[in-house]
Amino acid sequence: MHPGMMYWWKYGRRHHGDRGVWAGCGSSAHVAPWEHVAAAGDRHADVSGGAFGVRRPLRFLAYKLDLDEMQMTELARILDELKTERAQADVDARRTLAAFADVVGAETFDQSRAAETAVERTRSAERLAGAVAKALARIHGLLEPEQRTKLAYLIRTGALSV
Repeated sequence: MHPGMMYWWKYGRRHHGDRGVWAGCGSSAHVAPWEHVAAAGDRHADVSGGAFGVRRPLRFLAYKLDLDEMQMTELARILDELKTERAQADVDARRTLAAFADVVGAETFDQSRAAETAVERTRSAERLAGAVAKALARIHGLLEPEQRTKLAYLIRTGALSV
């Protein structure tokens, strides 16, 4: 299917009303499986998440904050570094989760290994928090006062997540 048709296909399935289009009944019968995942709280489903890399958040911020070329270049660099740090935190979370599962699945519970894994998870969260704070400080220095006010509004309203 041509990518341009996806919008019309989803639009038709969502906005058919109660006419009973397609087999099945009720409003949830016509929702695509990926839409259920997004509705169920997938953390990367929202516009503000990190699932789509740097380009879309950068375009969104460039539009909303009216950034110039120099600001966009530096902001792209900052967001790319933050994306890398977030990806590393996700890898660390999966690794510590596997380590917790190994501890629980073992013949005997190893308290020291469980504590070590918990400390490792805490360190990873602290690294990510430090990276976010550093990125926000760099963004603060990059923006003009009115742009900072708009950015604060976007963060407060949830249009942008940090």
